[in-house]
Amino acid sequence: MSWDRPPAESAVPATETDADRTPVGDADVCVIGAGPAGGIVADRLAEAGHEVVILEAGPRFDSADRLARQERAIRPAYDRPDVWDGDPERDAYESSGERFYPLNHARARGVGGSTLHWQGMVMRLHEADFNSASVRGVGTDWPIDYQDLRPYYADAERELGVAGADDNPFAPPREEPHPMPAFRPSYSDSLFAEACDDLEIAMHSVPNARNSEAYDGRNACVGYGTCQPVCPSGAKYDATVHVKRAERKGATVIDRAPVQRLEHGPDTIEAAVYATPDGEEHRQEADTFVIACGGVETPRLLLLSESSQYPDGLANSSGLVGNFFMDHLFAGTGGVLDEPTRQNHVGFLTSESHQFYDEADAEYAPFKLEFFNYAGPSPVGMALTGDDWGDDLLARLRSEYGTHIGMGGLVEQLPREDSYVGLDTSTTDDHGNPVPDVHWNVDDRALRTIERVNEIQERILDELGTEITWQVGPENTGPAYHHMGTTRMGDDPTESVVGSDLRTHDLANCWIASSSVFPTGGAMNPTLTIAALALKAADHILEDL
Repeated sequence: MSWDRPPAESAVPATETDADRTPVGDADVCVIGAGPAGGIVADRLAEAGHEVVILEAGPRFDSADRLARQERAIRPAYDRPDVWDGDPERDAYESSGERFYPLNHARARGVGGSTLHWQGMVMRLHEADFNSASVRGVGTDWPIDYQDLRPYYADAERELGVAGADDNPFAPPREEPHPMPAFRPSYSDSLFAEACDDLEIAMHSVPNARNSEAYDGRNACVGYGTCQPVCPSGAKYDATVHVKRAERKGATVIDRAPVQRLEHGPDTIEAAVYATPDGEEHRQEADTFVIACGGVETPRLLLLSESSQYPDGLANSSGLVGNFFMDHLFAGTGGVLDEPTRQNHVGFLTSESHQFYDEADAEYAPFKLEFFNYAGPSPVGMALTGDDWGDDLLARLRSEYGTHIGMGGLVEQLPREDSYVGLDTSTTDDHGNPVPDVHWNVDDRALRTIERVNEIQERILDELGTEITWQVGPENTGPAYHHMGTTRMGDDPTESVVGSDLRTHDLANCWIASSSVFPTGGAMNPTLTIAALALKAADHILEDL
């Protein structure tokens, strides 16, 4: 009942400022970042008996507050960053590229990282994504291929808990079924299916890191519909699963401990210097360091750790730390039908089409089509933003809600040296450090592909009889908030930051587990690949330890 729900303002971080945040003695491994990559690496290393400490810049959130955070998500008085306690001073940044990059719109600082507010779709990259230069004639090749990562993909699907089906004829080969059955197609999927059948466009299910049945001690999805930015039930995976698991195996988590810099010698990191809410700084020493801060904060930390040995930033003998920033570009089209579409009952995607993905070449990028279950306004949002009441409100809701329909698409952006994350020394954060400057530029191939995606979307919606009322095309496209490429992986130390084992070329005891190591981005949501690479990194670290 609505009157039993906690008020939006009641959500607070779970940990107090006076918690013990002193360094851990005799640590084997220091993991920086408590998102999916950091949580998975910490869990694997703690399971092997190593002394692991996780340093997380943000707070630990109380799962009991998630209904209150859902209230923030659906109430217009709160902006998107408010859901997870965004702080404009702490999270300050600049955007100096050709296109404005709204970094804080989809950034969550805290234990769980970006998976606190992600939507939860998890696909494997296609085989050609690992060999873009060789197969498509653009971009660069990864130093590993799909077969190298294939067993780690399977392991990652088990670790995250993925619901999926073997009904996608365009997907790369796999060795076993998904851990859980796929979610059933939605009502609006059935509308799209009729049009796609007539146009000979294939639809198939979407792998989701949310429980279609009870799994790993978590209940099945109950259909709240606010998956992005908050899942109140815990059915959607987030990295607190692995962080808590690591803690049960002996790992220590220090939250509200933003790392200011990495102290180092010429070949190794010696300590991570972190700040605490009481205004103090501490040094966390360890034998091995794993940087798992994502595609923006990872290069920022390395650049902040400049020294006489590394005047351009730590691990940056190549000069490429921060370079080749990539994201996926969004393309979308939507409108209204003269029949019910039952939108906003499901908060995630249940059907897509990858039919055109492997047609990519030097002229057009890979892309995937998405069939929305959440097009148009929600009745709650409409009620809270209107100035009518009673019968007038009811009449407006009945006339304006429930007939919207829409499609999305993700498009690959090529790596470019003029698209990068740097430091803006004219603006500082709450600790006086230069903030990240996201200098985001987009290639013409991606923009051409967005036009092509829009054309296909229009064909499908026209076949449905849709009155098209909006479109996101090349002129007004925006990011999917998948930060990639800023510490790229490669075999040549002059052309990359980490090797195929995810260890930095310059430092013997530093690994990077992040989407920042992606040489190219493909057009698939990146979290499953992040998890697979984290598992791969953990294996290499265990061999080294």
